[in-house]
Amino acid sequence: MGQKNNNSDLFNSAMSLGDHLEELRARLIRAILGFVVALTVCLFFGNFIIKFIEMPFVNAMSKMGQEVRLQSIAPADGIISYMEIAMIAAVVIASPWIFYQLWMFISAGLYPHEKRYVHLAVPFSTILFVTGALFFVFIIAPVTLRFLVLFNKNVLGVTSNFTFKNYVSFVATMMLVFGLAFQTPIAIFFLNKIGLVSIEALCKSRKYVVLGTIVVAAAVIPGSDPFSLFALVIPIYLLFELGILLSRFTDRKKHDR
Repeated sequence: MGQKNNNSDLFNSAMSLGDHLEELRARLIRAILGFVVALTVCLFFGNFIIKFIEMPFVNAMSKMGQEVRLQSIAPADGIISYMEIAMIAAVVIASPWIFYQLWMFISAGLYPHEKRYVHLAVPFSTILFVTGALFFVFIIAPVTLRFLVLFNKNVLGVTSNFTFKNYVSFVATMMLVFGLAFQTPIAIFFLNKIGLVSIEALCKSRKYVVLGTIVVAAAVIPGSDPFSLFALVIPIYLLFELGILLSRFTDRKKHDR
C-alpha cells in the first residue's frame, strides 16, 4: 500500500503543468549559462585538454612501437574537433551545476518526504558522471585502442593511421556515454525510493536489463567494436546491481529503526 501511495503522491503533485514548464525553462536557462561559462574557460585551455585526451592514444601507440601521429585530412577538421572537445570538457566541468539544476527541477514536483533523496542524488550524480568519463579515458580507452591497433595489424594487416577528427569524436562521445551510464545506480535508487519501481521488479528485470544495455550500447558507441561494447555493458550491469544493493541497504536500515 505504501508504494501505491508514493506513486499517487508523485502524479498528484501540487504544481500545475504551467508551473512545471516554467520551472523547466528556468532550470534549463541556468544550466545553459553554467555550460557557457565552462565552455569559455575550456576554449582558452583547449590545447591542454587535447593533450589530456590524446594521452590514451600516445601511451597505447608508444607501448606497441607504433608511430604516434594523428592526421587532419579536411581543412576544417582541426577547429571542428577543437570546439567539440571543448564542449565535452565544458559538460564535465559544469556537471555539478547541470546536475544540480536537473535534480532541483525533479525536486520541485515532489513532496517533502521525497525531496530528501534528491539532496543525496545531486553530489553522487556529479561524482559518478566525472568518474565514468575518467574511467573511460584512463582505463577503457588505452586497452580499447591497443586492441583495435593490434587487430588492424595482426588480423587485417593494415596500419592504424587515425585522424584527429575521428579520434577526438570517438573519445568525446565515449566520455559522455560512460559518464551518463554511471548514473545507473542513482537512477535506480531514486526510482525505488519514490515508489515508482520495487526491488522485486528490478530483480526480475535482470535479463531484460542485460539485453537492453547491449542494444543501447551498440546504438551509441561509434563503430560498435566488440571490446568497447562489452567494456560499457559490463560496468552498466554492475552499476545496476549496485543500485539494487543500495536500495536494499537503505530499506534494511529503515526497517531496523
